[in-house]
Amino acid sequence: MKTCIVGVGAVGGLIGTRLAAAGDARVSAFARGATLSALRTHGWRARTADRLLQAPVAAASDVAEDLGPQDLVIVCVKGPAMPAIARAIEPLLGGHTIVLPLMNGVPWWFGSGVAALGNEPLRTVDPDGEVERAIATSRVLGGVVHLSVQAPEPGLAVHRMGNGLIVGEPGGGTSDRAVQVGALLTKSGFDVTASDSVRRDVWYKLWGNLTMNPVSALTGATADRILDDELVRALSTAAMREARTIGALLGCPIQQEPEERHQVTRNLGAFKTSMLQDVEAGRPIELDAIVGAVRELGQRLGVATPTIDALYGLTRLMARTRGLYPPAA
Repeated sequence: MKTCIVGVGAVGGLIGTRLAAAGDARVSAFARGATLSALRTHGWRARTADRLLQAPVAAASDVAEDLGPQDLVIVCVKGPAMPAIARAIEPLLGGHTIVLPLMNGVPWWFGSGVAALGNEPLRTVDPDGEVERAIATSRVLGGVVHLSVQAPEPGLAVHRMGNGLIVGEPGGGTSDRAVQVGALLTKSGFDVTASDSVRRDVWYKLWGNLTMNPVSALTGATADRILDDELVRALSTAAMREARTIGALLGCPIQQEPEERHQVTRNLGAFKTSMLQDVEAGRPIELDAIVGAVRELGQRLGVATPTIDALYGLTRLMARTRGLYPPAA
């Protein structure tokens, strides 16, 4: 498959390197700035333990027009960048191009086809419906990432743990294209699950990130220290109960108790969440996709979310004082 990676950071860099090295796809990169320079100098690079995997970059350009229509576009950018990216990648989208977003939080397509939400886009992640107009939901395959990878320098992905990817149709069920994309990613070394309810998988991952990310951004604490503090853990539990109620109304029920999910997180050790890493690096945070969208869904479904509201407000204020979130209108 002719495949383009959009967003060659940690996750995009790992996927692009593995796909290119496996040789089952013609892999290009849509990149800019220092990342583009690194790709042109070194090619694809990913490190796992003591092994450095490298592969030539088939094409890397700062304008998507140079790459042409693709069979598969894998989008691995941060949520705040998505509206601009949706406009920029239009030349990559041919008549049958599949778009696989592998992003944190609630994606722009999440509410499509959910009767309880009507046809309005989620304002927190797609305020004007711009992304949905640029990338039709019919093109989209839903995806969830279950692995830890960092980018210590432009163009280099360092794999830490986990190897899981979930792929499925946004509306549920199975499809030939989901099987095809899943097989491609499996051949490149990922543990791929073909899901018949990828919206539920997105919500389950979000259920843990909803609290760990903002609390870590506010406190600077790693996940183990957050869970060791009984008062902070209780706050997280309350927010997760609110989100679980919302999920049940969306057709994304969660049978676990928050304490069970806390144990899953605890097993990952003393890690820094992606939001904490962004704060430390002075990058815009993905607050709306991870917390704001859950709050909006609660409002639209009539579910009170006082704990989520507090987390959202406190983290937003912290980020605004540091220039990591847009100022108030």
